[in-house]
Amino acid sequence: MHIQPNFRTNTHEGLDNLLTGMHPAAVTFFQTDATVYAQGDAAGPLYLVEFGMVRICRMTADGRRLISAFHMAGEVFGFEAGDVHESYAESVDGAGIRVLRQTCVDQPTGSILTLALKSLARTQNHLMLVGRHSANERMAAFLLDLADRQGDDKSVYLPMQRYDIADYLGMTFETVSRVLRALKDQGLIRLRSVSEVELLDLAALSNMCD
Repeated sequence: MHIQPNFRTNTHEGLDNLLTGMHPAAVTFFQTDATVYAQGDAAGPLYLVEFGMVRICRMTADGRRLISAFHMAGEVFGFEAGDVHESYAESVDGAGIRVLRQTCVDQPTGSILTLALKSLARTQNHLMLVGRHSANERMAAFLLDLADRQGDDKSVYLPMQRYDIADYLGMTFETVSRVLRALKDQGLIRLRSVSEVELLDLAALSNMCD
């Protein structure tokens, strides 16, 4: 049985201040592929990932699934500009999540703004990522982003399925598998297992993203 790494120690700036001004509920466990909230549900509370990973998805009019973000331990999600969720959230691999609700009139707006801006920046980075022409570039940038967020420049943990990566990077399942094999054949990565990728040449991977 594979033990999931716990990246909760990578606390984001503003998270501690946010927690002091909010009422964090007990951790709720969501099984793999379980829905945290649905597209069209009323927005309001925020959500903190304690362990595991969450994907943020949206269904298009023609029935295609788009993944706009993956959130891991220590990250907050659920930010919306309106009164309803424009996307839906699902557990990727069995996630522990706390609902964060306001406890007082003086909401910690500074902390929420900091985290919301981080979420916006990640969304913008994702748009730039899928706009890259080369599938190899997209995969390299994806692996480096996860390595940075997981705090490990040696290896990357991939709890999501290959088709999740495909829907996030705007590729097909076959292309994801082909690109990972190509990076392996170039000596840039080593596929230790389905869920773990060793990064052998960070400089070369970074150069692919320039």
